[in-house]
Amino acid sequence: MLGLATTATATTATAAPTTAAKNRVLCSSGRLQRWFQRSSVACYRISSPSLRSNFCAVKAMAEADTISILKAQSQSNASGNKQALISLSDKKDLAFLGNGLQSLGYTIVSTGGTASALENAGVSVTKVEQLTCFPEMLDGRVKTLHPNIHGGILARRDQKLHMEALNEHGIGTFDVVVVNLYPFYDKVSSGGIEFEDGIENIDIGGPAMIRAAAKNHKDVLVVVDSQDYSALLEFLQGNQDDQLFRRKLAWKAFQHVASYDSAVSEWLWKQTVGDKFPPSLTVPLSLKSSLRYGENPHQKAAFYVDKSLSEVNAGGIATAIQHHGKEMSYNNYLDADAAWNCVSEFKNPTCVIVKHTNPCGVASRDDILEAYRLAVKADPVSAFGGIVAFNIEVDEALAKEIREFRSPTDGETRMFYEIVVAPKYSQKGLDILRGKSKTLRILEAGKNEKGKLSLRQVGGGWLAQDSDDLTPEDIPFKLVSEKAPPESELRDAEFAWLCVKHVKSNAIVIAKNNCMLGMGSGQPNRRESLRIAVRKAGDEVKGAALASDAFFPFAWKDAVEEACESGIGIIAEPGGSIRDGDAINCCNKYGVSLLFTNVRHFRH
Repeated sequence: MLGLATTATATTATAAPTTAAKNRVLCSSGRLQRWFQRSSVACYRISSPSLRSNFCAVKAMAEADTISILKAQSQSNASGNKQALISLSDKKDLAFLGNGLQSLGYTIVSTGGTASALENAGVSVTKVEQLTCFPEMLDGRVKTLHPNIHGGILARRDQKLHMEALNEHGIGTFDVVVVNLYPFYDKVSSGGIEFEDGIENIDIGGPAMIRAAAKNHKDVLVVVDSQDYSALLEFLQGNQDDQLFRRKLAWKAFQHVASYDSAVSEWLWKQTVGDKFPPSLTVPLSLKSSLRYGENPHQKAAFYVDKSLSEVNAGGIATAIQHHGKEMSYNNYLDADAAWNCVSEFKNPTCVIVKHTNPCGVASRDDILEAYRLAVKADPVSAFGGIVAFNIEVDEALAKEIREFRSPTDGETRMFYEIVVAPKYSQKGLDILRGKSKTLRILEAGKNEKGKLSLRQVGGGWLAQDSDDLTPEDIPFKLVSEKAPPESELRDAEFAWLCVKHVKSNAIVIAKNNCMLGMGSGQPNRRESLRIAVRKAGDEVKGAALASDAFFPFAWKDAVEEACESGIGIIAEPGGSIRDGDAINCCNKYGVSLLFTNVRHFRH
């Protein structure tokens, strides 16, 4: 019957001659095509359309012998023979697993390449086709999707009706299921893969077996990670009945499939729509480390790596290499992330020093040693105990400067830092920094890619937005005052504006000659932030550039006028206030250049 297959069974020489004779007649007539034979069981497929009317008769002739043999197998399995099903894409430590299970008396059932690898390792294998009497088909899409497989996985051993059903249909049980999936994540993240190739790397049978085994974990041990092979074998050797162990493996299995499905969903959404904000969003997180505590000692904490496809090779602190020092803390990650995100935006050699996620010192120079000294000088009190970041390699000379530099406050105290982060280190530079302190954390990070999705949690939900990737090169600075700035002041305004986007709102930055002189952050009103920044800048405020992350709501007898009176030479702000005219008039009165960017940089 075309498109429909069934199985008939030819017996061995010891079977009843009547059934064997019938089967031989069918074979010799060409009505049945034998496609597989194993030991005492031979399977046939009905291939002739003319047999449609005889289908039930053929089935009746074969059924008695087929079921009797498979019943015997099922009863043998139930009486103590144990079965393990193994189907792996990643065959790491497969020989170790196979030999271990075989030594414990397990019959191993396997598929395709896994079966071949096991046989090459000297492990006896029963192929899946020998249980299903059905070949792998549709280019491998269908191998294990069969009642003889899933019945043996899903049957509850404590349910009489389940076990009777298995016995009736000659299905044996599986005690262990070890499966991992097609490498979809690696394939689609490697770049350049065609859509159809991506589709073909979506696993179907694997997740089905994993989910089935995990659901029935009370009776079936499911393993999806080669790191669990040793624990599995140890568990089986002890003949334990630890349900907690089984539940942990089941949880890991469901999590494995969930992460896999999230990658498929993310990829398919991008191939179909491409919008950053799908109707439903799953973010797969993988535990990187348990932390000593959170922001405060009474809070438990952990650090997870985002395994989304969009984060593959996308840089950032999460994937940084730690070369030295104490383990990273919750606050260390936040501060290192802030420092790295800031310094990575500068094209020229730059040093950024961060304290409590705010840059307290930023300087760009061709000579990175000078940039480092100027960044410390901007606020040496805040810099002490902070995070120092560079956007170029830390070589021997820079490492010595970091190790030996004294605080400008007294000229004696060596500067102390929690973290140094850079894109690269020379070997001598790394050795020198390691000698500075046993606790100094030394991180090597990759630059964050632009265009990432930014997520932030609120009670009961998440906010999602584009990352703030705009730099001075991306926008026009519109002159709205009477005084036009010289080129040097314009460059200072652009530098200050790039710094201010990384400062917590309300944010003001004062800068000159590619060096931050002072900043005010996190104040409820912009005027207070201005006053803090002016105080930190001191006498250097004269002729300096000022950048504000948002517009000034008031000008006269407020922040704009105070800035002008302090000696500021140029102001860059987004504009957009109903009192923009007051800000323009105020700057004109004091002879200060005023630029509107039409871009706001709030950071909460």
